[in-house]
Amino acid sequence: MSHAVLSLAQGHCHPRFERVREVFAHSLARGDEVGAAVCVWHQGEHVIDLWGGKTGREPSASAWEADTLTTIFSCTKGVTAMAMLKLIERGLLDLDAPLGDYWPALVQPAQGRGAVAAWEAERERLTPRMLLNHRSGLLGLRAPLTLDELEDRLALSARLEAEPLAWAPNSAQGYHGVTYGLYAAELFRRVAGEPLGAFIARELTTPAGADLFLGLPPKEEARCAPIIPNGPREVLTGIVPSLMRGSREGRFFRGALLPGGVGKLAFGQPASLGARGLRNFNTPRVRRMELAWANGMASARGLANLYRALLAGELVDVSLLEPLKERQSWVERDRVLRKPLGFSQGFIKEETHLFSPNPESFGHPGAGGALGWADPKEGLAIGYVMNRMGYHVRSPRALALCHAVYQCLEA
Repeated sequence: MSHAVLSLAQGHCHPRFERVREVFAHSLARGDEVGAAVCVWHQGEHVIDLWGGKTGREPSASAWEADTLTTIFSCTKGVTAMAMLKLIERGLLDLDAPLGDYWPALVQPAQGRGAVAAWEAERERLTPRMLLNHRSGLLGLRAPLTLDELEDRLALSARLEAEPLAWAPNSAQGYHGVTYGLYAAELFRRVAGEPLGAFIARELTTPAGADLFLGLPPKEEARCAPIIPNGPREVLTGIVPSLMRGSREGRFFRGALLPGGVGKLAFGQPASLGARGLRNFNTPRVRRMELAWANGMASARGLANLYRALLAGELVDVSLLEPLKERQSWVERDRVLRKPLGFSQGFIKEETHLFSPNPESFGHPGAGGALGWADPKEGLAIGYVMNRMGYHVRSPRALALCHAVYQCLEA
């Protein structure tokens, strides 16, 4: 690869991992990235810290820097799962206790749930583990949800309590794309007695030295890169063909578009932050909210440092990571994402040909491609952020970087 192409990837890379620099630089040169960064720790050593590109497509856009922040979407769910680990460590949360012990109104019979299915009588069987492992059936919100309602805790709690179950507790698994964060944030607040964002800042990101926020301080706005949603070209050359083929993406998009389908239920609300409202994530108002499923703001260093600190026992005792190495839930076709998928206490457990060949690994990807990942077997912590959204269920750019990391380890 030419020196000119390699120079697009700024930062440092340990010689053993030079293949990762080549993959990253090639992605920048080819235009797959507008701006992006990747950071990797291995066995306590900071082996990769690369960035490149620009914060936007317009000529006036500034260069991407090492500390550029951008929206990490569902990588936020992994951070929320870390906060839950802290509560477990302190004896405040029992994952297998009745969810009603922490949130009585959520499991009590309620008026206004519409046509009550037979399994509504089983709500008292719900547990925090079912919620975190996407098995609760609290899959989505049926009526429109506004940003104003998201900022009104009491009104939002009442909405969450009134939602019917999509299936009997623990009888199925379906990715709770939005409601994972809505329910987990309220559960956290009831257990911890404080908002999730402040706790994450004090107990996770500050001790880890992680450049990551849930609820962005106004002073950090200047270093944020706006996300760039898919445009007409991506729709015509990627999304539409995938709908016509029997591909993984096609199955997912059909499920998300089908009226009354579980995919549409899981991702349908709030519409202002859905597929047609992604640019709203670039507004100061949304960045300052605490959306525990979607609006974390981070640099690649921030994501990698957080998972590094988790593996090192700096955030919780390493014994609490043992259950995460196993698949606590696994199905060959998740009802929403329509692919093989598993979870362990809110962290994703993926197929071993994707992010890591080691089944012990865990973490969380985000819409468009962002990734925070940990491999306790290899001692790896990976953070990847970008501003150009992708349409794949699993980002080819993120996968290429992860595969390059493991190729270097094997070599």
